[in-house]
Amino acid sequence: MRPIPVLGAGLAGSEAAWQLAEAGWKVELFEMRPVVTTPAHQTEHCAELVCSNSLGSMLPNRAGGVLQAELKALGCHLLKVAEVHAVPAGNALAVDRDAFAADVTRQLEAHPHIQLRRQEVKVIPEGPCIVATGPLTSPDLADHIEQLAGTEHLAFFDAISPVVTAESLDRKIIFPASRWQVGNGDYLNVPLNRQEYETFVEDLLGAEKHQLKDFESQDPRAKIFFERCLPIEILAQRGVETLRFGPMRPVGLFDPQTGKRPYAVIQLRMENQLGTLFNLVGFQTNLKYEEQKRVLRKLPGLKDVQFARLGSMHRNTFLNSPQLLTSNLEWKTRPGLCFAGQITGMEGYLGNVASGLIAARTLQQRLQGHEPHALPINTLIGALTHHVAHAPSQNFQPMKAEFGLLPPLLEKTPKKVRGDAYAARSADELTRHLHNVGRPNHPPNPLAASSD
Repeated sequence: MRPIPVLGAGLAGSEAAWQLAEAGWKVELFEMRPVVTTPAHQTEHCAELVCSNSLGSMLPNRAGGVLQAELKALGCHLLKVAEVHAVPAGNALAVDRDAFAADVTRQLEAHPHIQLRRQEVKVIPEGPCIVATGPLTSPDLADHIEQLAGTEHLAFFDAISPVVTAESLDRKIIFPASRWQVGNGDYLNVPLNRQEYETFVEDLLGAEKHQLKDFESQDPRAKIFFERCLPIEILAQRGVETLRFGPMRPVGLFDPQTGKRPYAVIQLRMENQLGTLFNLVGFQTNLKYEEQKRVLRKLPGLKDVQFARLGSMHRNTFLNSPQLLTSNLEWKTRPGLCFAGQITGMEGYLGNVASGLIAARTLQQRLQGHEPHALPINTLIGALTHHVAHAPSQNFQPMKAEFGLLPPLLEKTPKKVRGDAYAARSADELTRHLHNVGRPNHPPNPLAASSD
């Protein structure tokens, strides 16, 4: 059997390739960077984190914590690397994104069963394959997928937050704290009074925005903003108070200079392990670069701020998955072809890692002659893949792992302990599933993973 092609070395593709290789299958992992670049990526590393460096909550009774527990039980590889490169972020798992991606790349390149090929793939290969080319799938491959699907893709835009240098922040004004004093003050906080906040909103509304790039403005599919990653200037258009009840909410924070809660606050999260860089949490923007500098430098504590990266906005494309994929992320009319990552309509870093893991499990089961088994819907990963396959296709929108995807608990449970109940049920269901179904393992014979 020829090596299994995995298209795309983002989070989903990297995890999928690693899973297959550890199980003994030969893999060709295709990544078009740096031969073909994208408007969003900064490096040629595998598993590069583009939008934020946070992988979500680690609390065991929150959706992020339950998702991490499920990934650990399933033998996730990228989560282990993330934990090695974690940076302080309160109860969240955030990483030094450059160190994380470099380490993943090094380990994939060194794996004896993985051949990392730096080239663009324009057509999905015949036979077993995983497509994890992400939201910036190259136009030629996107056209081929569209032909295969027999339906149009949906497209929207993702926006990226600015990153600033720690030394340029005025610590006399900006204070360290996590909400409700949880953790060790892992976030930096820019406090705003009412006048400062309202002036900021006015500045956002009046600032110049980037024009769409030719490849975006000429694409008839690129029309839809993604609700979960809206630019702050778009949120500001919805009303003067929108930001204050969104990314700038001051709940659980108190300015040590006044002892009071600010009218609004901007949180900054550590971007690297050295603590020299911070990103503005929830501050995705498409303002022109000079406008970003002008508007943000008017804020308290940011007068002399220096930018390591300015915000930007880029196209994002995903499948109408309910029409095309099963709960195992397998193409309905072509067994052995799996999709993973954001192109399936999954949101969130760990959700995309999980999709790569599921695609690899599905393909292993298929190659071993077994009908793939979906994870139980009472697990977050199972609920997420079920949503991708069974959500209403008329208005399908991306989704991240949330407790709201899970079936209701059988017994009435108070809200304050509901997360614990979901976590316990997930652990039980996953343990039972792995006992009954097991993990896809090595190829059925030594020749199965050999090259032609």
